[in-house]
Amino acid sequence: MTKNILARLLRQPAGVAGVLMLAVILLVAFGANWLYPGDPWAMVADPNLPPLSAGHPFGTDMLGRDVAAGVAHGARVSLLIGVVATAVAVLVGTVLGAVAGYHGGWVDDLVMRFTEIFQTIPGFLLALLMVAIFGPSMYSIVGAIGAISWPSVARLVRAEFLSLRTRDFVKAAVLGGQSSLRIVFRQILPNALSPIVVAASLMMASAILLESAISFLGLGDRNMISWGFMIGAGRTTLLQSWWLSAIPGAAIFVTVLGLNFLGDALNHALSPRRRSSGGQA
Repeated sequence: MTKNILARLLRQPAGVAGVLMLAVILLVAFGANWLYPGDPWAMVADPNLPPLSAGHPFGTDMLGRDVAAGVAHGARVSLLIGVVATAVAVLVGTVLGAVAGYHGGWVDDLVMRFTEIFQTIPGFLLALLMVAIFGPSMYSIVGAIGAISWPSVARLVRAEFLSLRTRDFVKAAVLGGQSSLRIVFRQILPNALSPIVVAASLMMASAILLESAISFLGLGDRNMISWGFMIGAGRTTLLQSWWLSAIPGAAIFVTVLGLNFLGDALNHALSPRRRSSGGQA
């Protein structure tokens, strides 16, 4: 099954492009210590060297720090925040959506009203408020992004559960005496994973953009270098040293574009499986 999905994914140009883009970003992130050993905050050359300078392909910033080293080490931070924030949002949204969709009735109404509270508040403003209250740190940023991202997952999972709970294989499980917990995790959830996986890939792109925006406004973790922090640090000298913001911005662009390509390809690759699944996956 996994091999078939991978084959369908790689038959699509968007899937191949997305995989290649993300592979390059991941190689840079995991190889950052090998490519640029040492502290990325260290001053290693004259300030404001332009790109393609000797030993510094992306130039240096106003303090003489290597921009390429910052981009490589920042990739790990931006990707880590994106992955963890997405995992938090998917976990919370899946649990609440599954509870609402499976039980229905007043439980569904209660969960959906709680979800709507979060959806009525502008997400980015709520994230900024949470980070400002709890202090700029990786933990507060992850929590803030997760807090504004889970409602969409909850609604998606709820809709899937409302549809799947009336299927024959679920009714057979109920008649067979299986517990609600077993039915949810062994019967319904595996058949609802396809849209959740697609949503998670797109949500990770949004999480990276949100972290970049938060860091750009000066609320990022100052102990961790990230792409958003680099863009924010370079905005004051944008006209004189354009590369300080343009190069990490290009890294964000490539990563988000790759994730969107991958999400679109996953949607097409998993659709045949969803159409053909009439029972337990």
